[in-house]
Amino acid sequence: MNNKKTILSASVLFFLGVFTYGQEKDSIKTNKDSIKTNTVEEVVVLGSRAGARSKVDSPVPVDVFNVKESSIILPQTNIGQILNAVAPSFTSTIQTNSDGTDHLDPAQLRGLGPDQVLVLVNGKRRHTSALVNVNGTPGRGTVGTDLNAIPSFALNRIEVLRDGAAAQYGSDAIAGVINLDLKRDTGKLAGQISYGGNLTPTANDHTGDFDGQNIQLDLNYGNKIGTKGGFFNITWSSQFRNPTYRAGTESGPIYNPYNAIEQRALNDGVNLSSLFTNIGSTPNSQQIVNYIHQYAQNVSYFSQGLQNDIQGANTISALQNVLKSANFTREQLNYFTDQELAYRGQTRKDFNMQVGQSKLNNHQLFVNAEIPVSDNWKVYTFGGYSIRHGISGGFYRRPSENRTFTGLYPNGYLPQIGTDIQDISLAAGIKGKWEGWNIDFSNTYGQNSFTYNIQNTGNTSLRFASPREFNAGGLRFSQNTINLDFSKKYDVWEGINVAFGAEHRYENFKITQGEEASYATYDVSGNVWNGNSVRPTDFFGASLPGGSQVFNGFKPGNAVDKNRQSVAAYADVEFNFTNWLLVDAAARYENYSDFGSTFNYKLASRIKVAPDFNVRFAGSTGFRAPSIHQIYYNVTSTLFTNNQLLEVGTFSNDSQLAGLLDMPKLKQETSKSASVGFTYRIPSASLTFTADGYFTRIDNRIILTDQFLKASVPQKAQEAYDQLGINAAQFFTNAIDTETKGVDVVISHNVRFSGIKLDNNFAINLNKTKQVGDIHSAGLLQSPQLEKVYFSEKSRVYLEEAVPRVKASLSHTLSWKNTSLYLRNTYFGKVTGADIIDVNGDGIIDFNEHQQIGDKIITDLSAAYQFTKNVGLTLGVNNLFDIYPTKNLTASTNNDQFIYSRSTSQFGQNGRYVFARLNFNF
Repeated sequence: MNNKKTILSASVLFFLGVFTYGQEKDSIKTNKDSIKTNTVEEVVVLGSRAGARSKVDSPVPVDVFNVKESSIILPQTNIGQILNAVAPSFTSTIQTNSDGTDHLDPAQLRGLGPDQVLVLVNGKRRHTSALVNVNGTPGRGTVGTDLNAIPSFALNRIEVLRDGAAAQYGSDAIAGVINLDLKRDTGKLAGQISYGGNLTPTANDHTGDFDGQNIQLDLNYGNKIGTKGGFFNITWSSQFRNPTYRAGTESGPIYNPYNAIEQRALNDGVNLSSLFTNIGSTPNSQQIVNYIHQYAQNVSYFSQGLQNDIQGANTISALQNVLKSANFTREQLNYFTDQELAYRGQTRKDFNMQVGQSKLNNHQLFVNAEIPVSDNWKVYTFGGYSIRHGISGGFYRRPSENRTFTGLYPNGYLPQIGTDIQDISLAAGIKGKWEGWNIDFSNTYGQNSFTYNIQNTGNTSLRFASPREFNAGGLRFSQNTINLDFSKKYDVWEGINVAFGAEHRYENFKITQGEEASYATYDVSGNVWNGNSVRPTDFFGASLPGGSQVFNGFKPGNAVDKNRQSVAAYADVEFNFTNWLLVDAAARYENYSDFGSTFNYKLASRIKVAPDFNVRFAGSTGFRAPSIHQIYYNVTSTLFTNNQLLEVGTFSNDSQLAGLLDMPKLKQETSKSASVGFTYRIPSASLTFTADGYFTRIDNRIILTDQFLKASVPQKAQEAYDQLGINAAQFFTNAIDTETKGVDVVISHNVRFSGIKLDNNFAINLNKTKQVGDIHSAGLLQSPQLEKVYFSEKSRVYLEEAVPRVKASLSHTLSWKNTSLYLRNTYFGKVTGADIIDVNGDGIIDFNEHQQIGDKIITDLSAAYQFTKNVGLTLGVNNLFDIYPTKNLTASTNNDQFIYSRSTSQFGQNGRYVFARLNFNF
């Protein structure tokens, strides 16, 4: 710990020392050539349609990250993790045991939702993912953009607009906008080969060594087209990522006494499960009784009393009463388990879940091209294709559970969720000048799809006839956007820029059904259960569940193919009244085919109080249309909730059940935002300060409700529950209003002396989101008890406290000749676990009693050396001191499987990552 504090302190002193040196250097007589300051300012195009300007002169806060340069030395290699490391206002971490979300990391800006930040590529709207985040993670109920579908090696830089901009860019831009600027390099082939992994004592389920190995190859090539500035640039990236294992040691009961008897019979060639299909109607019950009597005697660790009870039970029902788990304490069941594990040559770790990052193979191709067709006009195109195959683990199916058919799986099994994620995008357009007007006409198409292949699993109701792999169906989202934009500068006052344009957007959301065995429940005859036919059971009489375990396939009734359209028009006028006063006004009208229209506006200004001191402020209204996914998504899946596994139906907003419960139709979220800040430069010290405070009020925010249990809803709704075969239901609804307040501070410094280049950057984000006002319940769900389900305590934590309210980073890059050193310390503030547990140990669980997960500092260190102008090597460590989140209290660990929280978003639970990267260009 002292070493950690020493490095952090040294980092701070280094920054402050250089700052002091820069302040005093004007009064020190030095050789004029010995110190050079960087006078080139970063310019931004995001947040204004008037063209590029320095970011300190922008009326709204914009961060600029040069990915092309930093990719050589940064430990992170994908866009989400790069931004999580360098941008305090941005949060994204790898999720675990949350179905498809394991392969797509939800990203948030300024503490708002993943669906409240708009992503652009080369200034054009990027399509969102097909995935709906329905499990217990930050961003639950939202649909975000799949940043992992774009190779970071294809990027020149990333711009992050930290201000509401729906009046300028349309739906989703409530928290801000991220623009990914693609490379335009020509005349060389550049590439890098990276290898790394997690070197940590917690690897391989806390046995140590090395896991999470990651191999990545990135290639980029560009060349000129013609002699008038045309070019093409193409990037290929392949990643092969192994899983990490962060479970503890399974501590719960695994085997019961019946499992032990069953195994002894199996060793003798007798499969007890083959002797019955429904234990209540089997004609050979006496044979089963006799076998149990016979093989129970071979279980050496049964007490004499238990042996006597077994031998004295002469019917199936009597044996069920003797052997059922409810007859034994947890300690007794764990004793049986330990003895049986020893008998079978197993250990408890054999029954661990796969907790940690998922296995992932990712291949990406991206192209950016531009060709002049005349002196004033050029055509352009960009886009890409990616295919990502991921495998993540579910909850272990133990032999003692009725969802495990021990006739096939006497030791249980760990089911796996496989996803094939395809992403396609293509934009094409023409832009140029005509009589002083800048004109840009473009069409942008994008499609993202998830296909689920469930592996190492079974449909328990099919018993011996069950396959072990299922096509569970999939999701697909498509979007096509047509834009026509005009802008022109007028030589009035210090300049006026007028911009206007129009947009048409088409969206389609499709759910494809899975194969029948992935969702159906079968009867004893092997036919689909009709609700009345006899179902197969386990030995204790519990009906065997249908569908593929861990992820039920999409049913024919879930299949949808829905589309909608929207049209929009906007105007944006920027007035430079004087060289010290700039005012920008924007307005946008948008109409959606499925819920109506919205009108939004924005006013922003920058006042130059002094040559190097600016004050800026902005106010705007905004909106986010309900995603088409949120309107039509519906499925039944297995969720782990309150330490139970339940079949939970997510019903679309227009479903029969939603009507029975009087759930209101979805409508747009609306927002009001305000920000005020300043920028200050000290050119003599090469220092830049920016600080911005912000406030965002969102009304009718869409969330995914908690689970309405059958016993809690009216009788008419209970009948619908029975008809649909579910235990609980949840819905998307405009449930709440929220307010978010925060402050962003950024300090940048650079200095050049004696061939040494030093860049120092400090940034901090403080934010707080809270639900305000009443919950917008309706109809049959207006009782106070049901309102707690409508917007539950867990949902409140996901919204308000699962993401750090304070996040800061302090980084230094030191370059000298062919060597570069990089040091970054990132502070992640405390978060709150969503589980409601007895934290203080007083035996009383309050409705809002949660575990606090402490703040941590993560240190990254890397060094790069350029052997020749063509070849270089980088060695580095992410999370140098192997810091982990606060450990879960026992009640949240699911029998010591989740050592760390899986319902928060800080910095992940993989520990120290070491890597080597070979860089080359020719």
